[in-house]
Amino acid sequence: MNIDLTDTTSGEINVTLVKARRAMGSPAVGMVLTLVIVTDEGSHYDALKAANEASKEHPSRILVVIRRPGRSPRDRAMARLDAEVRMGGETGTGETVLLRLHGELASHAHSVVLPLLLPDAPVVVWWPADTPEHPSKDPLGTLAQRRITDAAETEDPVMALRTRAGSYAPGDTDLAWTRITLWRSVLAAALDQKQARVLRAEVQGEEYNPSTELLALWLADRLNVPVERTFSDGPGLTAVRLVTEEGDISLSRGDGALARLTVPGQPDRNVALHRRSNAELIAEELRRLDPDETYARTIRFGLDRLLAASEPAADGTAGDGGGTTGGVEAAEETAERSAEGAAEGKDDGESAAESPGEAVVDRSGGKGKAKGRTR
Repeated sequence: MNIDLTDTTSGEINVTLVKARRAMGSPAVGMVLTLVIVTDEGSHYDALKAANEASKEHPSRILVVIRRPGRSPRDRAMARLDAEVRMGGETGTGETVLLRLHGELASHAHSVVLPLLLPDAPVVVWWPADTPEHPSKDPLGTLAQRRITDAAETEDPVMALRTRAGSYAPGDTDLAWTRITLWRSVLAAALDQKQARVLRAEVQGEEYNPSTELLALWLADRLNVPVERTFSDGPGLTAVRLVTEEGDISLSRGDGALARLTVPGQPDRNVALHRRSNAELIAEELRRLDPDETYARTIRFGLDRLLAASEPAADGTAGDGGGTTGGVEAAEETAERSAEGAAEGKDDGESAAESPGEAVVDRSGGKGKAKGRTR
């Protein structure tokens, strides 16, 4: 059922929603949250399709905010709200409302959305692209318990991660982080199976892939070891290698679907590690609406490192060091210091995340580009 409303109000939209539910024989509201998607006319279709798929697991009221401020002074001076109410069909048990805000009203989306929120239900705001610099301070972001962004959709993903770190507030998350959930799970399970000290690590992926950067920072933070970041042709994140005292633990995925896990003393095995769609990522984010403390720690850990690694020095070289060779030397140096500390009586059972030390993120160029390393 599709109902078009032209030059309408939030009150009329609410009345239409009630009438539509009764017409379909389901007067009760069985939705668990409100998902607000802030997008533009050109990309709302893909975002809405992903949200509808996710709503099969999390029945929700989906509000799609499409701003159309206009180009001429006359268009910008007007204020009109057009809406499209959808029920049944692709929306499943949920409700979808497309809100097109014209003219001056485009700057006051929160006043339109607020009356349409489900009472006593969580609110999630998702920016598929064009994320505000401070999501938690955005008028729509202040209405939400969870705010979802996607650094992969920006022109400079590394700088976007730095911005996320500087503006982080409890409830913020990013789909670039969600994309590495399976990788983190497999690596954590592998380390549980093989109790060995990790000396250094290497993370390989596409050059402008923020998920690869986040995984490197997560390993550097949690293991407190030097991490070398190398580049590949993708797709996305392609390999992780953990150098331990008993051999290498590696997880490699060259085709974007099936990965091979290698653990010393165990037979190699294949792991299903496909590149997930936005619908799967959004569904995962909606399962937990509490603040993601691990994401917060990871994104903040990499603030200075990402900045120094992405900005070239005045002489044309990158950062304060060289390329891959310098990263390996730094890794070996830090590993030696770690081993000396262990010889002096350091408790082997101490958590790597809590132990003192120095982690290095080396963003080395695998394509002939000099990249620096930071400490």
